Amino acid sequence: MKRGDVAELAGSCGLGAWTSFSVLTMVVVGHDGIPLFADADLLSWSAAHHPDVALAFARGLTATGTGVIPFALAALAGIIAGRTLRQRALAVTLCLACLGAGQTLRYAVMALVARPRPPLTDWRTHASGWAFPSGHTTTAALTAGLLIIAVHVRGPRGRTPFTLVIGGWGALVGLTRVYLGVHWFTDVLGGWLFALGWLGACLRAVACWLPERWAPHDRHGPSARDGRSDGHYRKPNGPGTGTGGTSFVRRS
Repeated sequence: MKRGDVAELAGSCGLGAWTSFSVLTMVVVGHDGIPLFADADLLSWSAAHHPDVALAFARGLTATGTGVIPFALAALAGIIAGRTLRQRALAVTLCLACLGAGQTLRYAVMALVARPRPPLTDWRTHASGWAFPSGHTTTAALTAGLLIIAVHVRGPRGRTPFTLVIGGWGALVGLTRVYLGVHWFTDVLGGWLFALGWLGACLRAVACWLPERWAPHDRHGPSARDGRSDGHYRKPNGPGTGTGGTSFVRRS
């Protein structure tokens, strides 16, 4: 996919996500933070279904959505995306900046909306701060998105199963927040939309402004297919051109 197409797709997805997030935020604020839609029903169901094994699994999984792990995975995404040492260093920096700036913006939104969490009696794990959007959900979704983008940039085989596994992890971390009683489902939905919107904005910015020489290329792209990685491609010599074989022509 060309960089212009990537920028257009990222911008469209990001705009759609931001629009949906804005509408949801206005609904939450307009109802003074009270439960919306199926929030109360889902929380009640979760509170009634807490076998020890499921509870331990949910606590372990939810712990991967905060702290060092997301930032380590974001750095890994940068390493995967780059090919040369210089590209990897830049990609790691961009991924960490995307995650860190997204966290900062998310904290600001949480403080502005100031939505209370569910009743403390329903909690099955520690939590702090306001509820909307869910921090663990946003962090895990951003991290999963960075890893998925990195794998698709490199274009290795088997990226579809990887996308499903990582995407599933990002989604399940969010669902554990409802299961553990510390968030309403609309907090989680807000986290997913926020993450998608922020990823779209970051990807569009990189696709539009990153100099071509810094950009990693899919190994199945034109340069990879003809066995060249230096910006040349093979052009067969036509009749009357003298020697046989191939010549290398510089890409413009």
